[in-house]
Amino acid sequence: MANENFIIVDHINGYLMPNAPDIYVMKRATPFFNVPEMSAGSKPVDGGNLLLTPDERGDLVKKNPLAAKWIRPFVGGREFINRIPRYCLWLEGCQPDELRKMPLVYERVKNVREYRLQSKKAETRKKADTPTLFAERRQPTTNYIFIPQVSSSRRRFIPIGYLSPEFIAAQGLTVPDANLFHFGVLTSSVHMAWVRMVAGRLKSDYRYSATICYNPFPWPLFYTDEQQKRIEATAQAILDARANYPNATYADLYDEVSMPADLRKAHTENDREVMKAYRFREDIPELAMQIVLLNSYQTLHEEFDLEDDE
Repeated sequence: MANENFIIVDHINGYLMPNAPDIYVMKRATPFFNVPEMSAGSKPVDGGNLLLTPDERGDLVKKNPLAAKWIRPFVGGREFINRIPRYCLWLEGCQPDELRKMPLVYERVKNVREYRLQSKKAETRKKADTPTLFAERRQPTTNYIFIPQVSSSRRRFIPIGYLSPEFIAAQGLTVPDANLFHFGVLTSSVHMAWVRMVAGRLKSDYRYSATICYNPFPWPLFYTDEQQKRIEATAQAILDARANYPNATYADLYDEVSMPADLRKAHTENDREVMKAYRFREDIPELAMQIVLLNSYQTLHEEFDLEDDE
């Protein structure tokens, strides 16, 4: 009697894919294609003094009303997925006289300076000279894609954000200057098939990285302007469907049981258009899709990376 717990195959590759080519995806510092580069978020290195809970924000603004314009929403992977409200003091451009008119903010900045001076790292101690600023600043100035670095493998899609520069990104990955086409491709089943194949794991969760998940990813090559416009439209439809549930977290929205019908429909239509751009059949199995993506990667790797090594 056949055992339904296993199948017999001729070959298994390094990604445990049956009858798939022996291709291993190498880390890349930049994308193959003319797409925006991915960056890490900003890091405060502040001892918690530049970060605020909603209650701390309310108390600070009540006592120092001038502080309101210097407070921005702060988003990391955990905050984004669970819609946990958090804020930060973003003091770029704050003049010394204005800082001194906000005694509670001034005290927090003073604490940042003292915290950095006590660091064992010389570079951090040097940052004590600019205590009003995050130690590492990579905040986009335009709309950007935000990807949590860690996301549950139980989700069909990684919840990916398309945020305005008002949101200060940290503990996640950003794609500055990204447009809706980029968002549509990255939030598609095609990209998720790639992620499921190559991403690292933190326990069973996906660990998304720029050097493996984003930079080596084979974007579609031969799409038309009309196809790009349709992907932009379906990407916007995903954002619109999410907006229908302002009280739901992304953990709620992307749970396979509780995912709303309109959001699922928007993703299905986005998948359909992205697959057309790749010239995939609509019913292509994920394994077949992954094999095509691996072969595309190998072609690009031989054309660009191996050529550079010569």
